[in-house]
Parts: sequence; C-alpha cells; structure tokens
Amino acid sequence: MSTFHAIYIAIVSLYFVFWSDLYSNDLQHGPITLRSSTFSTSALGVSVGYFLSDISMIIWQYPSLGGMEYVIHHLLSFGGASYAILTGEAQLYTYMILISEATTPWINLRWYLDAAGMKKLRAYTINGVVIFVAWLVARIVLFIYIFYHSCLHYDQMKHLHNIGAVMVFVIPAILSVMNLFWFSKIYKGLKKTLAKRE
Repeated sequence: MSTFHAIYIAIVSLYFVFWSDLYSNDLQHGPITLRSSTFSTSALGVSVGYFLSDISMIIWQYPSLGGMEYVIHHLLSFGGASYAILTGEAQLYTYMILISEATTPWINLRWYLDAAGMKKLRAYTINGVVIFVAWLVARIVLFIYIFYHSCLHYDQMKHLHNIGAVMVFVIPAILSVMNLFWFSKIYKGLKKTLAKRE
C-alpha cells in the first residue's frame, strides 16, 4: 500500500505544483495560500487515509515497524494534510511536501532486496545510488525550495489562520531535520555498500 500511495501522491503533487493553474501566480484568483479545488482536496484525502492507516500499524506494532521518528513523521504528515483538507489552506505547500513521497518506492524496494538476501547484487547497489539521488532532490533540495517559496510569498501568509501560518513553517522545518538525519544514514550506507563492491 505504501508504494502505491507514494506513486499516486507524487504524481498528483507534481501535477498541482508544476502544471496545474490552480496555484499559478495569478493574484486574481486570490492568495495561493487559500486556493483549493474539489480535486486537490479529494487527492489529499487519499493521503490522510494512508497516513492514518500507516500510523495505526506503526503504533500497533511499535517499535518493529519503526521508531519514534516514524511516528512523528506520520503524525506531522497526517496533521498537515488534514488541516489542508479541513480549511482549504496551504494546500500548495502540502503538495510540495508530498512530492517527497517519490522516494518511498525506492526505500521499499531496498527493504525487499534486503529481506530477500540480495545485498550482494548489483541491483542493491544501483538502488542505493537511486535512493541517494532521489533523497537529495526530493527531500533536501525540494525543502530548500519550499522555504524559499514560502518566504517569497510571505505576504500571502497573513491570509492564513494563525495555526496554518505556523504549520507552513514548522512542519517543513521538523521534516527537514528528519530528512537530513536520514540522508546522513543513507550517505553512510551508500559509502559502505560502494566500499564493499571495490
């Protein structure tokens, strides 16, 4: 379910952030921080359902499916997407963050390769390189862009409710710290894998 959700929401998020007119810079449609549509809200509903299901499994099986960092990650994701659905606010920033789900299928594939005892295969090494590059782009560089974009449109943040304005900055900040932590582990793991192949 994780891989299907990640592929679905990454495609939808890329569409809304880069190709849809919903979040264009045309101010005649109002501040981008307040724009939403039936489709944008419904698509976020899929993510809320997924995050609720996944966090339930993580808590039920705690800590075998992930530690406290996974609980925090899913609670932030669930909370941010739920807020965007219920208020129609900050959906653009929610979709920007959800682009990072594009890394999930590669992480899942790595788990399958590891569980199948395929660590020595070339596919495992290639998967590690893909994870490193995808993580760098979708969870490091993208988050820098999110902060840049929100600062660029800071004047439109005043239209958000106070909690929404705080969430637009706090959720990406916490997720960025987590992403950097995980990226350092990915880097160390890739270095170790590449050293073994030499």
